[in-house]
Amino acid sequence: MSLDEVLFEAEETMEKALEHLKHELRGLRTGRASTSLVEYIKVDYYGSPADLRSLASLTTPDASSILIKPFDPGSLKEIVKALETANLGINPQSDGKQIRLNLPPLSGERRQQLVGKVKEAAEQARVSLRNIRRDANKHVDNLAKESKLTEDQAKKGREDVQDLLKNFEGKVDVLVAAKQKEITEV
Repeated sequence: MSLDEVLFEAEETMEKALEHLKHELRGLRTGRASTSLVEYIKVDYYGSPADLRSLASLTTPDASSILIKPFDPGSLKEIVKALETANLGINPQSDGKQIRLNLPPLSGERRQQLVGKVKEAAEQARVSLRNIRRDANKHVDNLAKESKLTEDQAKKGREDVQDLLKNFEGKVDVLVAAKQKEITEV
């Protein structure tokens, strides 16, 4: 494995960690209704788990509600059950053909809890990024031990890995700041 391959692999893995953070943040509730809040909820559909988005059309008719129209009317009860067990803090209302989720406005205390969850997710992402840096530095050190890199090349490689980490930590900070602003907006 060459130095370029080590850096490429580290960057690729850091991208995946960033994507995971984006996915986590998408599922957190903000002041506005968003279909991303429910689209990945698993529904027991004829014995096998399926994402809600593959079983129903999801829309937001207004800023405080989500409308779920199942493609198969027979799956309505399973969807309601999945929404109740997802522990969203929202009671689904079914009229026999569709399900409506009315999102109550967030209290100040709940907003602070959600900001705390954002910070937790961000810290987990940073830990993942640092672990990736550690692994990449180990690869660089191994290449230097095997005499495939000179001392200067190894030092430059470690600096490149550190720059990569700083770049991705900056992206995490931007995502977190945007999500916190979205949550605290009234």
